[in-house]
Amino acid sequence: MTIVFFANTDWYLLNFRAPLMRSAKAAGFTVACVSPPGPFGARLNEVGLDWQALPFERDSRLGMLRSLLRVRRVLRRRLRDERPDIVHSFTLTSILLTWLALPRGRGVRRINAVTGLGYAFTGHSVQHRLIRLLLQPLLRRALGRSDAWTVVQNGTDRQFLIESFGLDPARVRLIAGSGVDVQRFRPAHDRAVGESITVGFVGRLLTDKGIAEFIEAAARVKAKRPALRFVAAGAPDAGNPAAVDAATLARWQAAGDVEFVGQVDDMPDFLAGLDVFVLPSYREGLSRSLIEAGACGLPAVTTDVPGCRDVVRDGENGLLVPARDTGALADAIARLVLDAALRERMGERARAVVVEGFSNEVVNSATLGLYEEVLAG
Repeated sequence: MTIVFFANTDWYLLNFRAPLMRSAKAAGFTVACVSPPGPFGARLNEVGLDWQALPFERDSRLGMLRSLLRVRRVLRRRLRDERPDIVHSFTLTSILLTWLALPRGRGVRRINAVTGLGYAFTGHSVQHRLIRLLLQPLLRRALGRSDAWTVVQNGTDRQFLIESFGLDPARVRLIAGSGVDVQRFRPAHDRAVGESITVGFVGRLLTDKGIAEFIEAAARVKAKRPALRFVAAGAPDAGNPAAVDAATLARWQAAGDVEFVGQVDDMPDFLAGLDVFVLPSYREGLSRSLIEAGACGLPAVTTDVPGCRDVVRDGENGLLVPARDTGALADAIARLVLDAALRERMGERARAVVVEGFSNEVVNSATLGLYEEVLAG
């Protein structure tokens, strides 16, 4: 049996799905993967995963049309040469492209991983509503096909898709994220005390990740405790309408309240230098950064929204605040900064929550079980 994995970046396949692909190979599946070209594709091949570059664009209608033609050509060639039994697509863009490209009646099962509902579903502006108006009929058809199963990462998204798109509940499965290596992501031996505490953010520099709220909250907290260090890891995503523009980023850097370190390759090492983790996101599928921080024993401050509250339980392994509420965010950060015992207790529980529910072993086992069910049914 052959599975083709399709994502919109080679980075995503390598960092988030390589353990799943290796588990599928170990279970006896033939595995191939496709994505746009990038610096991580060669590394996928180096670790024994058959990767092929598939350029596609997402910043214009014409670019998307060219992408569709490329996807159709490559996937149909894969159908002819390898006869895949399952195509597993990640993100809404990849789901729509495979729906448009894959012909019916070839015996190919499609698994659509909705890793988050994205930009269109996080805002209430005219632009957001217009995108939703255009996107929902397409998603309804793509997800509702008789050869398709949908995987979501939180219960709120599952209920939304069933109710909004009329999907069969038996074909909408909840699998908690993409898994994390709990041996690679481990607590640091020593944590800071006193005023030498470091508070960190990890994520793409998008407005709907709450980066602006993080910057403002840092300024408020540092006004009273200037010795605290705030650091942000990540870069803008130029293809995303919510990306922070260069002028805004330059202004934040000049203000000096937060250090920007850009894209981080060694995430366990970066997290080892933090004492508190912060993610003020407006909505997530299931926050990978919160899970990795939890595996490293970090207490978190995050928002009471889908995909964040599914990882952080208020008062247990972190603190929840309303989205877009900078004052509440600053107060919660200050509370953790001032209470070393609370940080330690929540950090220990954060590690336990990840090991119990979000490890590679848990997630990959559930996904392989779905493959077997889909092929048998």
